Amino acid sequence: MSAEAPIRERLAAVRDRIAAAARRSGRPPDDVTLVGVSKRQPAELVAEAARAGLDHFGENYAQEAAEKLSKVEDLLDGSSSISLKWHFIGQLQTNKVKLVAPHFQWVESLDRVSLGRALERHALATGNPLQVLLQANLSREAQKGGADPEGLENLLAASTHWPHLQVVGLMTIPAAAQDPLQTRPAFARLRALRDKLRDAPGGSALVHLSMGMSADYEVAIEEGATIVRVGTAIFGTRD
Repeated sequence: MSAEAPIRERLAAVRDRIAAAARRSGRPPDDVTLVGVSKRQPAELVAEAARAGLDHFGENYAQEAAEKLSKVEDLLDGSSSISLKWHFIGQLQTNKVKLVAPHFQWVESLDRVSLGRALERHALATGNPLQVLLQANLSREAQKGGADPEGLENLLAASTHWPHLQVVGLMTIPAAAQDPLQTRPAFARLRALRDKLRDAPGGSALVHLSMGMSADYEVAIEEGATIVRVGTAIFGTRD
């Protein structure tokens, strides 16, 4: 699919590939949620994607997102049938939580207890409960967010004290690879971690695996992804 193709066409192509990958893994296509990664994309393109049927969007930067969300709502004013869900998927500083908690329904990058406490405090204050994923740094790359795999159980146990956060799964960003198949072991490992943690305190609601981006989301789905985060394949390259 050409980068110059309309968003509606690119979105349809991505959905077709998601459906095919889901069937290869023995699951129905609607078992996989597509999150359109809209960071550094203008509000106009986000609104266009929403009108084309995309309803989950992911943002990485708290300040940018806080400004963009209101613009998108203005652009969609009058479209009462469109209900968007926003995922925060980037590294989140505790002092930026106040920009995220009132507007997002999902936070996919919880990786430390101090962040969980801040999210709980602001979710309580705003009356906006959050769906949360624990981010695992499987490749142990210093520049990436995420908890070490060994620390996930303690983080999960701490989450039992945060009633306004529902921890529903795990997220990871694997090490960059030229061949999408090289990311398969990381995806399989996250699935195994999720399954193991289901028996730990706080783990009963662990269902989701957020893994896979534009280059490798089909492999991720084959390994059990329930959420894929796709930006370039929908919106084209970013400025």
